[in-house]
Amino acid sequence: MSPSGSGPEERYTAAPFVGGAGLDGLRRAAADCRGCPLHRDATRTVFGAGSADARVMLVGEQPGDQEDREGRPFVGPAGRLLDRAPAEAGLDPADAYVTNAVEHFKFARAEPRKRRIHKAPSRRETTACGPWLAAEPALVQPELIVVLGATAGKALLGSSFRVGEVRGTVLEREIRGRPERLVPTVHPSSVLRARNEDREAAYEGLVADLRIAAHVLG
Repeated sequence: MSPSGSGPEERYTAAPFVGGAGLDGLRRAAADCRGCPLHRDATRTVFGAGSADARVMLVGEQPGDQEDREGRPFVGPAGRLLDRAPAEAGLDPADAYVTNAVEHFKFARAEPRKRRIHKAPSRRETTACGPWLAAEPALVQPELIVVLGATAGKALLGSSFRVGEVRGTVLEREIRGRPERLVPTVHPSSVLRARNEDREAAYEGLVADLRIAAHVLG
């Protein structure tokens, strides 16, 4: 059987594909990942980006349409907001590394040539991508992980994670054998989805959570 999961009983996992020396080697290995079926429709793997010595790692859900086309994380509308909010909160963008819980774009398309519509990855898919999410922090060794939204939170902290219950707090957990400090907050796309009259408050809430992260880093 192939690792990509051709049989109904086979467990999806990226583990056989993880390898290479350093982040560059890991990135090259990720480009060939067939650990779950999401690679079949996506244009390419979208690996993490940023400083290899980053003090803070920001983990989101998955690439979007624009990220899938360009091959870089957080380059679409949510990414532009994520450029603005951490800087406003006092986090240095040059000292950050951004990645996602899932590294291929999952989408639906009602008709040929229609816009690709984002679909949330399943628990099975985030679990399959878990070896990449373990390998990146192990190499970067950030002092703090900012958890952006429910999918990232469940991938890192388990299925009981609820972003509304713990956002803006500092959590200390052992994740895959490594002690981590984490600050959960909402995904920036949720700010963009807020009603016009609520959007500024949603944005200020995101910035307030990120200020907690900046305070932790000192």
